[in-house]
Amino acid sequence: MRENKMPKISVIMLTYNRENLVSKAIESILAQTETGFEFIIVDNGSCDRSGDIADEYARKDGRIRVLHRERGNIGSGRNAGLDMIQGEYVAFIDDDDWAEPDFLEFLYKLAIQNHADVSICGAADKIFDEKKVMTAEEALIELMWRRKYNMAFPTKLFSRRLADRFRFPEEGAYDDIALMYRLLADANRVVYHGLPKYTFYRHGGNNSAWTTNHKLLNAATLDEYLHAYRTRTKWLSERFPDSAPAFRYFEWSFMISMVEKICRLGISDCERQLKNMTQELREHREEFLESSKILEFEKEWMEAYIEATDCESNCFYNGI
Repeated sequence: MRENKMPKISVIMLTYNRENLVSKAIESILAQTETGFEFIIVDNGSCDRSGDIADEYARKDGRIRVLHRERGNIGSGRNAGLDMIQGEYVAFIDDDDWAEPDFLEFLYKLAIQNHADVSICGAADKIFDEKKVMTAEEALIELMWRRKYNMAFPTKLFSRRLADRFRFPEEGAYDDIALMYRLLADANRVVYHGLPKYTFYRHGGNNSAWTTNHKLLNAATLDEYLHAYRTRTKWLSERFPDSAPAFRYFEWSFMISMVEKICRLGISDCERQLKNMTQELREHREEFLESSKILEFEKEWMEAYIEATDCESNCFYNGI
């Protein structure tokens, strides 16, 4: 029987063709020490048994609600889940990952005890026993370093106040890079504690597989990222003008990182993007190199790939 009282937490999971993995994700939520949750599973038009598996679990546990829908992008699927939430807070899990048993309890207590709109835990690949309470502006700078936490929605708990105000973009493949910074910008307070409570299962079928295997980078992915980062820089610079130099730095930092990878790996599919990024970095060379945040290897990459004459030719024909 489903309890009548409102759940503390709404957990949203989108699934698509993960019949060999989705059970582990579901069971990791059902095993939570915090039991006051609802579990919304959105079957995003699966062609395999993923949706059937979700239904089987729903018949056994009244906290699960399953929505079957036609195939759409990740953002539209998550929006469908958001339309159903009843909890005070919202968490996300991906259908090929799993959570530690105290994942929800840890994040909920972290948010409540620190009066925070967003709480963040560590993951198996980012372990650090450090706790920090931040303003929105501080949290955004920490986010862009990507050392403590990243753009991914799993590992984070959001207050209902924020959840009622955001919608995922329904175009493109990378909704996290387009939305996460806007959410953190609206938070009254953000807290993280880096103890690992979540595992991202890295495999070739990940939507973000290119971030760990850069040979998978292609023009469409890079175009989406570049557009999102340009939009982010403009939006955040207007919202937090004192931090505008930092936001510009992080956009250029991404560019020089991509230039280095395209050149080193010889990714010929991105020649147009390489040319545009090279031009952008040359135009803003002084500001980038004089940034207080620039790293030594970025200075070296600027010298090797941007300041050299005929950079593109060097990259592709001289093995740089």
